[in-house]
Amino acid sequence: MKIKLTSVYVDDQEKALRFYTEVLGFVKKTDFSQGPYRWLTVASPEDSDGTELQLALNNNPAARAYQQALFQQSQPAAMFFTNDVQADYERMKTRGAEFTMPPKDVTASKIAMLNDTCGNLIQVTQLMSW
Repeated sequence: MKIKLTSVYVDDQEKALRFYTEVLGFVKKTDFSQGPYRWLTVASPEDSDGTELQLALNNNPAARAYQQALFQQSQPAAMFFTNDVQADYERMKTRGAEFTMPPKDVTASKIAMLNDTCGNLIQVTQLMSW
């Protein structure tokens, strides 16, 4: 068994697509609509056939409440891993990313937190070797 897809709720799919591709650097994987429903996913350019992230519209009241509660509690909606948090922090900052926490050393890792502009906090993590 393996994870092929996970979702993050967003309040605007077009804005989310711009953020996740232009700022974070992911690539658009799937984008199709049927009536008012839009299936939109992005993937890592390092593994474009790997796990996809669905940018799901939060038009369901339960989804919206969940998303807002996580944000209000400063909890990340998703965590992405990198080999160099500092370099990615600098790269994303020049592309307009709003960080709520710059890179910080924590137990066995270095993390940074940013606002995806679509209702979520995203954690970027670099695992440190012992």
